Amino acid sequence: MEKSSGTCRHQSWFVIFVSFGLWFTLFYFNSEAFISSKNKVQSVMAAYVYGITSPISMNPIENATDTGIDDDNVENNSVEDPVEPKNEDPNEENGNEPIDQKDLVTAIESESGPDCSGKYIYVHDLPSEFNEDLIKECRTLNKWIEMCPYMVNAGLGPRIGNSQGVFSTKGWFSTNQFMLEVIFHNRMKQYKCLTTDSSKASAVFVPFYAGFEVARYLWDYDVPTRDAASLALVKWLTSKPEWKVLGGRDHFMVAGRITWDFRRLTDKDEDWGNKLMVLPEVRNMSTLTIEASPWHKNDFGVPYPTYFHPSSDSEVLQWQSRMRRQRKRFLFSFVGAPRPGSTKLIRNQLIDQCLVSKKCKLLDCSKGNKKSCDKPSNVMKVFQSSTFCLEPPGDSPTRRSAFDAILAGCIPVFFHPGSAYTQYTWFLPQNYKKYSVYIPEDQVRDGKVNIESVLQRYSKEQVRRMREEVIKLIPRVIYADPRSKLETIEDAFDISIEAVLNRVEKARTDLKEGRNPDEPPHLETNTWKYNLFKTEEKHEWDHFFYD
Repeated sequence: MEKSSGTCRHQSWFVIFVSFGLWFTLFYFNSEAFISSKNKVQSVMAAYVYGITSPISMNPIENATDTGIDDDNVENNSVEDPVEPKNEDPNEENGNEPIDQKDLVTAIESESGPDCSGKYIYVHDLPSEFNEDLIKECRTLNKWIEMCPYMVNAGLGPRIGNSQGVFSTKGWFSTNQFMLEVIFHNRMKQYKCLTTDSSKASAVFVPFYAGFEVARYLWDYDVPTRDAASLALVKWLTSKPEWKVLGGRDHFMVAGRITWDFRRLTDKDEDWGNKLMVLPEVRNMSTLTIEASPWHKNDFGVPYPTYFHPSSDSEVLQWQSRMRRQRKRFLFSFVGAPRPGSTKLIRNQLIDQCLVSKKCKLLDCSKGNKKSCDKPSNVMKVFQSSTFCLEPPGDSPTRRSAFDAILAGCIPVFFHPGSAYTQYTWFLPQNYKKYSVYIPEDQVRDGKVNIESVLQRYSKEQVRRMREEVIKLIPRVIYADPRSKLETIEDAFDISIEAVLNRVEKARTDLKEGRNPDEPPHLETNTWKYNLFKTEEKHEWDHFFYD
């Protein structure tokens, strides 16, 4: 009886304890729901996106709520509430004192030495409406995609799990292709030669999130609404003393969408985009876009963000080594959706050829299968298992997929010179035959070429050399984690900065020697040709660019 009585007493205490726990949990979450709001979540998220590592400690800052998401649960177009970080100041997680942007610049500037001569960059402190407020309003940034989940990890997006063994252990994120402005801005905050003294600067960075801003108004908005922020930005910039030094020729910015979203030529509401990049003041600046115009001198193509954002040199080298050992099961592959209503695009023909070939792997991204293509592991798995990856034009000549293919050590096959060769001249070799295959799209459209037959003509030794060239390109087409620092390897950010500085220096030299920097040594409509070949002579690709 005593034993039974003791058991009852223990059970009673257990019931009381569990009841108290349930009551406390309900009270806590009800209180949280009461004091929290969507605005608060977005405000905290904005603070996290702008959080960076102290220059004293370059260890990556881990988002307290981002413990790693299995890739099976990560979809690029998933709609979910943004996650609120547990710690509103990411610097405190590493035990560092919180510092603001000006303090960071001062700290970096004090540590910079002679290596910064000719490399100093001044960052404009823009009103928050041009960048930070857009992060807070992340739900408004895209009519079709919920962008808020991609704001975590300094704009890299949620971490990707590795349940299928496709990725290496570190550095992989579900990064949206339109996040370049945030990623680049956060990388700029860690640039080794920042200065608060604009008179020392060789270039001036304008952290305007142009792609985010225009995306809110691309559909169903009138011209004044679409142009308002661009005009306000120009008014702000031209009022500053930094602008008067070179009339904006030393200014540069990043636009994380294709150039055509910013090049509206009329004031008709039915025409596409805004007119940011046709404004006279902005034409003096350098704009880095994920797809540049082949006919204009003031914008330059830079790589789309991929899923890989390493935090150390060793992560890059290990991935390259793994891709060298990667077994290729398929001769070629295509990841994409058909364009049934188009007679100009060749995607339908490529899909048809892939379906009848036993040596081709197709990942169909049409409506019924779109979720499969939204999973980074599915895409990268196909590319890793293929020797050649087909990269035809889609809605525009370029594709993020081309950079994912390079990242997977897959030799890209291009069908239009504007898909890569004339676009990314800062990053890719001029001799495109070293790392890619070119098949003119008109030959595919006219049924004059069989893709499998063309690719089978490459010998094993040719393929080996081309794959090695592709793997060597990997560091040049990725953006390192903004919260870390690569030591000896230059990524796409580093290459972009060097190219901008060279461009500004040339403008200064031209002015000093009495030349007009606004008059290039070629017709502006021949920009694509001159940038690639340094000539304006007639070329076999002319018909792609001049109808």
